[in-house]
Parts: sequence; C-alpha cells; structure tokens
Amino acid sequence: MTAADTSLERAEALDAADELAAFRARFVPISDPGVVAYLDGNSLGRPLLATAERLQEVVVQEWGSRLIRSWGERWLTLPEEIGDELGRVALGAAPGQAIVADSTSVCLYKTIRAAVALRPGRDELVTDTANFPTDRFLVESIAAELGLTVRWIDADPWAGFGAEQVAAVVGPRTAAVVLSHVDYRSAAIADLAGITRLAHEHGALVVWDLCHSVGCLPVELDAAGADFAVGCTYKFLNAGPGAPAFLYVAARHQDAFGQPITGWIGAADTFAMAAHYEPAPGIRRALSGTPPVLGMIGVREGVALLAEAGITRVRAKAAELGRWVLDLADDWLVPLGFTIASPRDDDRRGGHVTLRHPDAERLSALLIEHGVIIDFRRPDGIRLGLSPLTTGFAEVRRAMARIRELAA
Repeated sequence: MTAADTSLERAEALDAADELAAFRARFVPISDPGVVAYLDGNSLGRPLLATAERLQEVVVQEWGSRLIRSWGERWLTLPEEIGDELGRVALGAAPGQAIVADSTSVCLYKTIRAAVALRPGRDELVTDTANFPTDRFLVESIAAELGLTVRWIDADPWAGFGAEQVAAVVGPRTAAVVLSHVDYRSAAIADLAGITRLAHEHGALVVWDLCHSVGCLPVELDAAGADFAVGCTYKFLNAGPGAPAFLYVAARHQDAFGQPITGWIGAADTFAMAAHYEPAPGIRRALSGTPPVLGMIGVREGVALLAEAGITRVRAKAAELGRWVLDLADDWLVPLGFTIASPRDDDRRGGHVTLRHPDAERLSALLIEHGVIIDFRRPDGIRLGLSPLTTGFAEVRRAMARIRELAA
C-alpha cells in the first residue's frame, strides 16, 4: 500500500480546490491567537457574522421599536417558517412537518410519548446501549412513567449497529424505536431508511435523533417513510449555544399527535384563553411555550447559509475532510499508538473522526491547552469535529501535527 501524501503542499492544494472555502469568511473570526485549530464544531458551531448583525436589528428595531407588536407582525410564525426551510434544505421534508421548538431533550420527550400513544397495547421501547445519554435516559424515564419495558440493542460504541441487531429486539410488543442517525462517538451512520422499514414491518414507530447529522449530510425523512425526528441546531447549523431544537412529525401522524406538554402556543386559538386545551391543526400542535425569538435568529441564519452552500457540497467536503484526517492519522499517529475508531468508508462516516489512545483523557486536556480544540469522549476517544463550512485542510494538518508533537 502506497503511503498517502500528507505534505503541506497537498493541504494547500486541497484548500485551493475547496468550493466552500469562501464561506469561512462569513463567520466571526477567532480572536484568540492561541487557537491552532477549532475541531469541535460538531459540539458548538462557530458564530455567523450575519447572526450578530441580525440580532442587533432584532433588539434595536423589532424589539426596541416595534415592542410587543412584533409578536403579531412576525415572531409568532417563526417556528413554522424556519422549520419549513430547514425541512427543505436539510431534512428532505415537505412543508408543514418540521418546526423549531424547545430543546432536543424536550422534543425527544414529546415525540417518544406521542409514538407510544399511537401504538396502544404495546408495552416495549427499543434503543441501543451506545446511544447518547439523553436518549437513553429519556427512554428509561418514559418507560418508568408509563409502565413499559426497555429492550436494549447491545451496540458496540465504536462499530455502531445494523438492521440485523435491531431486528433481534423489535417485535409485536414494540411501540417505538429510538435511535441516533450518526453515532456521537464514532460517527457511524445508521441505515435510517432500512431500519425505519424494518420497524414498520413489525408495526412499530421510530424516533430518529439527527443531532450529529443535520447540516452535515443529507437526511431524506419523507423518502424514508420516517415517523418522528428531532435534532439540535447549535452544531453544524451554527445557531449558537442553547439555540432551540427542532422536531419532525410526518404528516400522516399529525392529526393523532398526542402533545404531552400542552402549552398555550400549541393551542388551536392561542389568545382565546380557553377553559380547556384544544390542539392547533398540523405541526403547530407540537409547540408548548413561547417561542425563543432571539435563539431562533441563529437558526434562521444557519439554515440560510446551508441553503446557499448546498447540502450536497457540504456532505462532499465532510467526506474529504474525513479522508484527510485518516491519511494523516495513518501516517503520523497510528505509529504512536493511536487507533482509528470511525468508519473508513465515506458512506458510513458522518462529520467527525474519533481517534482512540490509552492516554486520551490527558492528551485531550493538553491539546486544548495548546490550542487544538477537540472533544474527549470516554473512555479513550479524541473526537475531531470537521465542520465543512468553517474547517480548512491546512487547519486540520496543523492540528494533527500538534497531536503528533504532544503524543510523541
């Protein structure tokens, strides 16, 4: 096997050929001179210049000048408007099925509870042992709340799981299956369409967590026959810390969607102050409390930038960045005791690459101290987030060189 070219010249050539390189200028510059590389955009994306400008406009004009009148003039419809655009740009969802609301945890709670209610008489929930903690915790708490049993897919946290492992635990008692599309540790991509189809064959519904896929790779929810999905917006969509999440409810489920958190914004007539709750028609019934207007500004700008860049080009660059990390790791880091924990196949790998090392926890702290901003994932993973709109190939090479230097 011929060794890959890991030279600075190759990095510069990749940057020169990068169709998305110009988008890096659309983000607030990193003012800390000590930062060598920011490879944690899959935890918190960098801020857009347009978001800073737009927030100033909202505070000064819409809030400061129009005051409460802005609710009726434009704010109340933002959850559906941004949800529709997100559905078009990144989710493969027709209008009226996605909406911006709450946190990922709250959206998960709503969709899991709704899925269970749509399958009366079934008493089991399915998830995997390697799923993100929030997903597992919520499955367990909802099961305890409703007297259900949790059936666990015994998943390898580094290899992910396949349809055959799902098939082993799904059956006639399964109400809902709760899975992540992209594994938060390894970046392994689950077969969304195939697993959804398998669950439907057993009469079960599926709730997909898209936190590590939305904005990084195409998601075709309608084409896959998906039931429910949720996701955050502060990773690859760059919407900002604590920005609201979104949820997707397939049109065929909306009339029977049982909202477990019946707040006034999701009521049929928000300002009727009715004696009893009556759900709004369509996706708006998924809302509960007052929309977080300032947080949604970042979501709108992030979705707009993604629409301009194009999810196909974003996905292609994510794959290329991943291959570049693999080449550098094979050449520089594997000889130092590192192993690669993410799939080598582009079609099976999301937007990050995780390296394993016995001393990963200490190395991670040292890397951050020396300007390479990464994530440590227990027990021994160093996760390199590769955000296509903000990450450059020379930047990645600098980071890998620093890892090699500190690990030697």
